[in-house]
Amino acid sequence: MAGIFQFLEGLTATFGQVIVRNRLVVSGDPAATAANILGHEGLFRLGFASSLFGVAFHIAWALILYDLFKPVNRRLSLFAAFVILVGCAIQALTSLLYLSPWLILGGGSSLNAFTAEQLQALALMFLKLNAYAFYTYLVFFGLWCVLIGLLIFKSTFLPRILGVLLAIAGLGWMIYISPPLAIHLFPFIAAGSALGEIPVLLWLLVVGVNVQRWKEQASAAAAG
Repeated sequence: MAGIFQFLEGLTATFGQVIVRNRLVVSGDPAATAANILGHEGLFRLGFASSLFGVAFHIAWALILYDLFKPVNRRLSLFAAFVILVGCAIQALTSLLYLSPWLILGGGSSLNAFTAEQLQALALMFLKLNAYAFYTYLVFFGLWCVLIGLLIFKSTFLPRILGVLLAIAGLGWMIYISPPLAIHLFPFIAAGSALGEIPVLLWLLVVGVNVQRWKEQASAAAAG
């Protein structure tokens, strides 16, 4: 189930925040961006809905991993859950900012005080805010990956190398604390993400955890 929700979160968040957004937003051109949004309203709303579903899938994924790693270290697992729940709240805010340009451009008489050019510039500004909010989410997501990587490394029911790789991927996402640097290094961050997250996803989906060792570690934690 953790693997399934990881896959669904990655699919929906990437579609909404990366694929749709990159297709419609023209950097530095408010008029072209506004024309794309108004000309593809269905796609834009689908991107918003996909981003919102991504938040729900991420919460489910986070709660399952919290439960999975409680026997390893309850406090660390709880801390990781709090970190990503804050990240999910920021991810939800990102989805709201995602929808704002469409509301501004289609505001009708309620925004008559603004010229068309001002509305287009305002819509593009909200899209920029959306991007920076998403960068902030990625920092929390990266920290969560580091913490989950540490829990995997300390566990007895998953290969330690998966924890090391996931922690490396998380450190990459945390570079978004400085967006200009992260954008410059994005090819390396993306490669690190693929190296760390895809093996964990495939292991959870295909192999799963060693149930006997998980029960043993859970029993030891309960006895302790």
